[in-house]
Amino acid sequence: MGWLGAWLEETAAARAEAGLRRTLRPREADDPVVDLASNDYLGLARDPRVVEAAAAALRTWGAGSTGSRLVTGTTRLHADLEDALAAFTGSEAALVFSSGYTANLGAVTALSGRGALVVSDVAAHASLVDAARLSRARVEVARCADPAAVDAVLAARHEARALVVVDGVDSVDGAIAPLAELYAVCRERGAVLVVDDAHGLGVRGPGGRGTLAEAGLAGAPDVVLTATLSKSLGSQGGVVLGARAVTEHLVDAARPFIFDTGLAPAAVGAALAALEVVRAEPERVAALHAAAASVAASARAAAPGVDVPAPTAAMVPVVLGDPVVALTAAAACAEHGLRAGCFRPPSVPPGTSRLRLTARADLTADDLALVDQVLHKVLGPVASGP
Repeated sequence: MGWLGAWLEETAAARAEAGLRRTLRPREADDPVVDLASNDYLGLARDPRVVEAAAAALRTWGAGSTGSRLVTGTTRLHADLEDALAAFTGSEAALVFSSGYTANLGAVTALSGRGALVVSDVAAHASLVDAARLSRARVEVARCADPAAVDAVLAARHEARALVVVDGVDSVDGAIAPLAELYAVCRERGAVLVVDDAHGLGVRGPGGRGTLAEAGLAGAPDVVLTATLSKSLGSQGGVVLGARAVTEHLVDAARPFIFDTGLAPAAVGAALAALEVVRAEPERVAALHAAAASVAASARAAAPGVDVPAPTAAMVPVVLGDPVVALTAAAACAEHGLRAGCFRPPSVPPGTSRLRLTARADLTADDLALVDQVLHKVLGPVASGP
């Protein structure tokens, strides 16, 4: 392989020494562990109603969508899901993509471009970062938790068009963006607010309608909402929601929409059924928050002095600092029957490697008791040090 093989070997060795090597670990269908690493926040991925809806869509429409959305990849089911998502979030229109990642790429690149400014949050998800880079717009990074910092960037711009892009709920620590304040800044400065609510839909707001609804901004004409169907809705895919003029523009201009195969019908059917469950059973949202509070209490009791913020969403971060320590702790949890997420650089800043424990609405009392036992076994030695 020449230089390629030597470079890959050297790079892999450096990652391994730093505790940053990743590996794939296939799970089994009957895996008996308590899972605190998945994003199935409302426990709908295996809900019989959701699974049966996916199977029914598969039988009706086939395994694939058969083409891009503009050719044959839009079924009646896709249109029904878009209508349902728009109604649930209080948006005028919705456009479904093949993933949340492509939804962000499509929205940001198609709404900005040369001659525009993109103000990207310092902690924005990788999909938003990549979208800003690919947009060909001028990009400024700001701390969107500080609306005054965003205001300063917007006030100094020379571009007529500007986007401010931020996660409604931070994917790592669950922090909620100050959307009402950011929106006020955007309105004053003539910018459009783009909110990725991947971790807020089904988790925050009235009945799980998301952070925009919680901030009283649902349906605002100069706000664009993106989300994934793979977390609270237990399926797969992504969506952009906003004014109808926005979604119509994306159909014409968003390359990740135009040149990508449409979302498979089974995923569409599953998401549609899951959305109906969320609408009919809002108590799932409350159950999720109760489970997150229980997991956080267990983590704090197991490791006094370790940084465990009060959860505001599904995730409970347990900041351990060193990536090797975090990786070792995750492996120890797995040995005791608990799957824990492990976040290391570049997913988090250096020195903040952590376990990310994600609660689910369907965790039982027995599940939470096991979580408590395992965290005490694993985090106790970490907290006491060498």
